[in-house]
Amino acid sequence: MTNKPIILAVAGSLRQHSFNQRVLKVAINGAEKAGAEVIHINLNDFPMPLYNADDQDKFGFNEHTLRLQALINKADGLLIATPSYNGSLPAVLKNAIDWTSRTNEFYQKSDLYLGKTAAILSASPGSLGGIHALFHLRDILNSLKVHVLPNEVAVTFVDEKFDGDSARMIEARTKQALEELGQSLVERVEKSRTKAAVSSHNGYYAPQPQWVM
Repeated sequence: MTNKPIILAVAGSLRQHSFNQRVLKVAINGAEKAGAEVIHINLNDFPMPLYNADDQDKFGFNEHTLRLQALINKADGLLIATPSYNGSLPAVLKNAIDWTSRTNEFYQKSDLYLGKTAAILSASPGSLGGIHALFHLRDILNSLKVHVLPNEVAVTFVDEKFDGDSARMIEARTKQALEELGQSLVERVEKSRTKAAVSSHNGYYAPQPQWVM
């Protein structure tokens, strides 16, 4: 039985050589170095239909939604990377949040997210690093009463920071920023597990974006 903080890590991309999957892995390294147990999932392994309340009433929750809910319930913190699709987060990530935040026989609405701590990051080959998607993701998580860390990382020109299609990051400053984000999440989770002070917080922190050029 481990007493390590448990972090659930996910990227909102289904692409095989996704940049956001790769920057997420760097942040995961930081979280693991800080002492966390990290559960890294791929949304390809959790296929869900587009959320429709009528389908929920008729068919309930599929096995993949229930598995994902169980993992969120187990986790102390969330580490989420998102690409920017037309200035917002991808449908697959929003859909996963929509399904898992719904009430069923196991969980009440938003029970899985209430009081959790999250760190968010993005990456893009462009000059903004996907920052617009982070604005929307933060708003969504805040609406679920998640404590989102004010520090976030948007990796610009990400195609220049890896060794081809490999997961090896070749740019030291970006690597450090991502690992520090993972570490910050673990530190915040540990504080929230030992202090009740965060329970009175409304979950909103003014974002402090860090662009890694």
